[in-house]
Amino acid sequence: METSTHTTSAVPQLDAQLCFALYSTSLAMSKLYRKLLRGLGLTYSQYLVMMVLWEKNELTVSEVGERLFLDSATLTPLLKRMEAAELLTRTRAANDERQVIIKLTPHGDALRHEAAKLPPSILQATQCTLDQIVGMKQQLDELRSSLMNASA
Repeated sequence: METSTHTTSAVPQLDAQLCFALYSTSLAMSKLYRKLLRGLGLTYSQYLVMMVLWEKNELTVSEVGERLFLDSATLTPLLKRMEAAELLTRTRAANDERQVIIKLTPHGDALRHEAAKLPPSILQATQCTLDQIVGMKQQLDELRSSLMNASA
């Protein structure tokens, strides 16, 4: 009978994996946002769309998708639900019917003021300084860029 010569160091350890640290942190962040966004009546995905439109209103579905790294097949059902909730409108572009223009409704625009209360709550929950958060975000942006280049 042959014995294994593999040591435990040769086996990937869950807690040593960057992917698991990112995944579990994302879950924890989503749970916090879910709690905070409940009062706004938004899901996290809807909140991301709203942030894009609060920065610049009247964008095409493609432009919103580019900002959020989502394709239109994923984004369209979300946008339809948001339209039903009267957060935004979707209209065909006059010059190109293939393009759909997304625009905030007055109700969707008004949520901007309530949403402005979220970042301080998130910062407090992280127990990090603003400088630490800025540094982590910069590192994550660089990591995402590297990974997207590697998978292209």
